[in-house]
Amino acid sequence: MKKIIVLMFLSLFFLFLFPIQGNAAANTSKIFLNGEQLSLPNDVQVTIVNKNVMIPIRVVAENLKFDVDWNQQARQVKIQQNEKVISLTVDQKQAMVADKQVTLNTAPQILNKTLVVPIRFVSEQMGLSVKWNNQEKIVYLTGSNNEPTEASGDDSGSDTTSLTHVTDIVFADNQLVVSMDGEQVQPVISTLKNPDRLVVDLPGTVFGDLAQPLDQGLNGKLDVTGYPNVSEVRYSLFKRDPGQVRIVVELNNVKDVQFDQNVIADKLLIDLNVSGDSVMPVPVTPVIDTGRKVVVIDPGHGGSDPGTISITNKPEKEYVLALGLKVQALLLNEPDIDLVMTRDSDIYPTRSERVQLANELNADVFVSIHGNSVTSSPQASGTETYYYQRSSSKDLANIIHERLVKALGFKDRGVKNGSLQVIRETTMPAVLLEIGFLSNAAEEKAMSSEEVQTKAAQAIVDGIKEYLGI
Repeated sequence: MKKIIVLMFLSLFFLFLFPIQGNAAANTSKIFLNGEQLSLPNDVQVTIVNKNVMIPIRVVAENLKFDVDWNQQARQVKIQQNEKVISLTVDQKQAMVADKQVTLNTAPQILNKTLVVPIRFVSEQMGLSVKWNNQEKIVYLTGSNNEPTEASGDDSGSDTTSLTHVTDIVFADNQLVVSMDGEQVQPVISTLKNPDRLVVDLPGTVFGDLAQPLDQGLNGKLDVTGYPNVSEVRYSLFKRDPGQVRIVVELNNVKDVQFDQNVIADKLLIDLNVSGDSVMPVPVTPVIDTGRKVVVIDPGHGGSDPGTISITNKPEKEYVLALGLKVQALLLNEPDIDLVMTRDSDIYPTRSERVQLANELNADVFVSIHGNSVTSSPQASGTETYYYQRSSSKDLANIIHERLVKALGFKDRGVKNGSLQVIRETTMPAVLLEIGFLSNAAEEKAMSSEEVQTKAAQAIVDGIKEYLGI
């Protein structure tokens, strides 16, 4: 009986995934339940809403015989299995599991006259795991051998609700960035020979709604074209009970595997300093010693590196450049400051080149501007500022951060010590500003406005001037 219940609810989730589309073509999506492909109705298709996979409620009742109570006037649906009751309301992110209120990433919606709900929420409340391969349009469903968990939860390793979800894996500019949704994870990192490789194990993790593709065995690879010292970056669900995601970075032509790791908020960052890599010298126009202070402003990313993508699908590089140019316009009016920009157009200086520029100029201050993002948690919000170890950098961070929070009114996420290359390898007081969250709809809208950008620019300039005593 337990197996029947699990199979029925797993089927519920794949069916939930596929809202009916008017004049839809024959369904080409595939659903795998514990490694076995399920047959789907021809008119059932996948729907993605705000990067969340959604499924239609009508299939729950018609095909799986779950108790579904739809209150059209209240626009509320209840799904019941034995003692388990989930209550969802159209266009509301607040849901009820038994008598406990929880918040969804994406609210249930009416699409083409069909009610669709988020598969991940429903599945995890029942102790099930859902994996979505966006490239091949495949849903992988994995069920526990146990009965679905009760509303109070189950802390056992087989309960995926107690695990952290890996939601994004990116390799760019010799930096591995892993985004996670859940409890902070302490990575276990080791280096192996023949071939040289860096192995990153993330205990207590499973894959969430990963942007990168997964095959049927929950394995995948990243495109590392353009990185001659990296032959492959691959990832897999290395252990299932308890979960453990493993990421392997395989290297070419290195004497030693060197790296620096840092866990910041919901992200793990690993900088690779591969032996044999060389940085081409960057032409630097000498700044004549006029007694003025040299300030380097660094709008992050640019060119081939878009940075994070906002909730409205705009690249971070555009936002930070717009803000950086406003800071530039203000600083050019300061007679006691010589300003240097790492970029003033859509180009991509590497992080090493940005560091080299500031160090060769013997700058007095270095400020890197960024926008934050946690795609798996669109409610995340606020301003945070990073420095690296030096007390002078911490002082600069505290001053600018205080002014930014006061000017913008965003949540104060604090000043933090972070091992990020542009603030770690620069030799002057250096900070990295995460102005706000581009993954948060309200903050992204504000941060894209001329008014808020002007306030942020003025706060940055005022903070720099206060630190320099100008």
